[in-house]
Amino acid sequence: MQKTYMAKKENVDHQWYLIDAAGLSLGRLASEVARLLKGKHKPTYTPHLDMGDYIVVINASKVVLTGRKAEQKYYYRHSGYPGGLKKIRYDQLLTRWPERAVYLAVKRMLPSNRLGKAMLGKLKIYAGSQHPHEAQKPSHWQFRPKRVAEN
Repeated sequence: MQKTYMAKKENVDHQWYLIDAAGLSLGRLASEVARLLKGKHKPTYTPHLDMGDYIVVINASKVVLTGRKAEQKYYYRHSGYPGGLKKIRYDQLLTRWPERAVYLAVKRMLPSNRLGKAMLGKLKIYAGSQHPHEAQKPSHWQFRPKRVAEN
């Protein structure tokens, strides 16, 4: 009888990947980034370990929303005080804080526990094409999502 392989924390190898978000749909980008952060692309994926890689997302300001979501979708936050609900339209969020829009989309696709927080710590998002992680030599991640034509 053959035993099932279970990866150990010491044997996990974390790579660095660079993803250019220019022209990509926000949801498709976020689901791919969440998959890489979880480590589901690796044959040794183990659900209870942080198997994922470091992800550097550049050009977050050039990510697009399809359809009329930019005008119809809202982002809500609450201060915790009575009457403290604040909302902002998603197109305004993308123009003011493009990193936050991508960050929240990825965060909500990860587990809501300590492991998810550790995975999210390996995500680096930048609005422009410059990033300070050249020393890690991130390789370009090649995936083929449907690119959305820019308006």
